[in-house]
Amino acid sequence: MLQPSYHRQVDRMEVDMGNVQGKRVVVIGAGIVGASLAYHLADKGANITVVEAGDIASGVTGTSFAWINTQHGKPDPIAELRAAAIEAYRRLESRLPDLNIRWTGALSFNETASEALSASGHQASANLVDRSQILGLEPNLKNPPQSAVYAADEGALDAVAVTHALIAGAQANGAKILTHTRVLGFVTRGATVTGVETTMGIIDADVVVLAAGTGITTLTDRLAVSLPIEASPAIFIRYKSQPELVHTLISSAEMEVRQSAEGALLAAEDYLDDAIENQPAAIALRTARTIRNQLHGTGSIDVQLACVGLRPMPADGLPIIGYLPKVGGVYVCVMHPGVTLAAIVGRLASEEIIDDKVSSSLCLCRPDRFVQV
Repeated sequence: MLQPSYHRQVDRMEVDMGNVQGKRVVVIGAGIVGASLAYHLADKGANITVVEAGDIASGVTGTSFAWINTQHGKPDPIAELRAAAIEAYRRLESRLPDLNIRWTGALSFNETASEALSASGHQASANLVDRSQILGLEPNLKNPPQSAVYAADEGALDAVAVTHALIAGAQANGAKILTHTRVLGFVTRGATVTGVETTMGIIDADVVVLAAGTGITTLTDRLAVSLPIEASPAIFIRYKSQPELVHTLISSAEMEVRQSAEGALLAAEDYLDDAIENQPAAIALRTARTIRNQLHGTGSIDVQLACVGLRPMPADGLPIIGYLPKVGGVYVCVMHPGVTLAAIVGRLASEEIIDDKVSSSLCLCRPDRFVQV
């Protein structure tokens, strides 16, 4: 049963959204997923308030390798979502010119990539390329493989910049953005949430959307609902290096690297453990050596940033998207990979929340698979 939420006596906020007729929706979390939700909801005329404990994109969004990746080597229950991800971003690009996605294509040479090509029926632009084609795509590779998978329609983005662009788009449609604002609790009427208590006051809501990544479990605990979301660590590295080293996005057993529009070399590595030799700075130095071994013309590669990002990982690996059971008025949206799916999930979730249009693509993602009704 829903527990009554504790809250101090505070004034309710007067949120002027312009469109007073729209559904009042509070989005908790201003990472790329929350920003996409806010944009799509505001675009539909909802009265949106985004509540963020820190800065925009200050969580795992800011440490994301940000590959828009539709490849998946194993049987994939969310293949339909992945397949729609690129089109969803293309649609956003046409509406928000500041998105600046780099559609470089992705070059993969490992077992996972080959399995993904054979297993997926959705990757029409992914194909096997031979050694000469690989060198045409990536002339700086020292030891190109005999074959690789090239997904020409894939790309990557600056996750922080894209999040800001989505938030700006939401604001242009009347959304209110509250940063450095903590959620203290929820206001309830019976078994329904009717508002959010924050350090800035109480915000009344018809729907509250939880898009706070690993912070969602704290929020759902306050509603006496437990969701199994783990904080899955990964290492993100940014180097200062020569321009034009990497032309696509390279994913191999040795390295996962891409280059930003500004020329920074970006890399992603698995988190191993907390031993001194596996701290982010040490991993970054080892990865730099690997890059030098794999690429011509690297010269100096200086570490600018090496850090751990905590990805929200549901226990079964599938996104958790939909209304909480046993609690009215609360919609959850948490997933990995968040960057890949943010655009399509933002659109589909907004249709469910505003238009009451249930998406069949999200049917396997519902939170009630974890909650006994």
